[in-house]
Amino acid sequence: MTKNNQFSHFVTVFHGRYSPETDIQLAGYAALIATYNLETPLPHLIAAISHKHRRYIKDEWALFTPRHKPEDSLAGHLSFALKYEGVDLGVLKVLFDIINKNEIIKIVMSNPAGSYSRRIWFLYEWLQQTKLKIEDSTTGKYVHVIDTKLQYGGPDHKSKRHRVYNNMPGVPDFCPLIRKTKLLEEYQAIHLAEKAKRQLGKVHPDVLSRAAAFLLLKDSKASYAIEGETPPQSRAERWGNAIGQAGLHPLSDDEFLRLQQIVIADFRFTHLGYRNQGGFIGEHERGTGYPIPDHISARWQDLPTLMDGLIKTESLLEATEFDPVLTAAMISFGFVFIHPFEDGNGRIHRYLIHHVLAAKHFVDNGFIFPVSAVMQNKLNEYRKILENFSKPRLPLIKWKATDTGNVEVINDTLNLYRYFDATIQAEFLYECIKITIDTLLPDEINYLKNYDEMKSYITNHFEIPERLIDLLIMFLAQNNGKLSKRARSKEFQALTKQEIEGLENRFTEIFYLPP
Repeated sequence: MTKNNQFSHFVTVFHGRYSPETDIQLAGYAALIATYNLETPLPHLIAAISHKHRRYIKDEWALFTPRHKPEDSLAGHLSFALKYEGVDLGVLKVLFDIINKNEIIKIVMSNPAGSYSRRIWFLYEWLQQTKLKIEDSTTGKYVHVIDTKLQYGGPDHKSKRHRVYNNMPGVPDFCPLIRKTKLLEEYQAIHLAEKAKRQLGKVHPDVLSRAAAFLLLKDSKASYAIEGETPPQSRAERWGNAIGQAGLHPLSDDEFLRLQQIVIADFRFTHLGYRNQGGFIGEHERGTGYPIPDHISARWQDLPTLMDGLIKTESLLEATEFDPVLTAAMISFGFVFIHPFEDGNGRIHRYLIHHVLAAKHFVDNGFIFPVSAVMQNKLNEYRKILENFSKPRLPLIKWKATDTGNVEVINDTLNLYRYFDATIQAEFLYECIKITIDTLLPDEINYLKNYDEMKSYITNHFEIPERLIDLLIMFLAQNNGKLSKRARSKEFQALTKQEIEGLENRFTEIFYLPP
């Protein structure tokens, strides 16, 4: 239900979201979406003016007091949005595409020294890649385009024309943004990189080398498992070796092609290189083969623009102090949302996490964290993180089914993939890396230390070939420190009952009892 008066919109329900109060007035981006009927994903929170005299957040709404009410004009709601909601490039781009550029000129000329008018001016020219007929600014204190109290800004570049610091963490063709949240700030305060370096610095180089090799293979197998595949050992090792080289080669179209060729062993049924047709993730209707998408990939015609933007954004952020985990979230999830290949996107998406962390020296010595293994253990949450991007965009994508059961997108969807809020993806990735550093990594290192101690015990008490020592420890580990009846009657039938009890007791002391 909506009552409109140009920019004034009083609602109880907006785009399916029920408001906490009846007949509240939309403000900021929501007001602009309603006024101009913009087809774009809604902001994380819908801003509105409450009847109450207190600010509060409830469900998916941010309620402001009557004294926060902006002027009911384009300038008023744009300024409100920048002040309280941050920069939403998706909304701004769709808005700027349909309004007359003279509207922006009018905003700037009415208050040429104003910080919000200069930021609006910059964002218009940056997004539209055009230059308005306005003389360069000569007054007004320099301000950041991205308010770093609300969102994470990239490196500062002075724009003398607008008297602003361009701190966009990307380029016009690809620029996800991340909101500052309590959770992200808590993760950053832990200093996970330093914690990991301290942990690794205490480990003997031989043990560390073996742990790294095992974790590479573990990450490779987990990455395939997430896709529902169980590759042969040789293929998993090949991809593990590729992960081990993460960060060594700059991203480029050729590098992505190289990675796809490693991931896909047989190209007889898969297109080599970026897609030359549509793509989607989902099911087919039984009987008719009609597509039922959960996610629709970017149009193949837009891939050169999107991939060039993604590569340039990664290069821009790699050379700066921008948070490595946030960078990894923006680049890796941006890649999988674009879905440039016919197959192999998921594994390359997770490879990009390693690439960015390595390129930004999150941990030295090229050590790779098995993030995919953690994601595999959190598969339901991982899928929800992916759906958080896809679900709001599906209604905005017009498509038709092809004769081959694929989809053909028939409207312009470029903006849906180059501008998005990556906050929830960044929080998820930080959580996965924290679990890796706090649990998975020390568990693996402790296992190797215990393994070496158990192996030393066996070699000091028995004359057993190396291969059987490994097998014996594996059998004990698989059966909670007990040698199974099958192992006793076959591979280790030569051991006496007393010897087996001694091995089991020693295994329990080493692996299960506190040091």
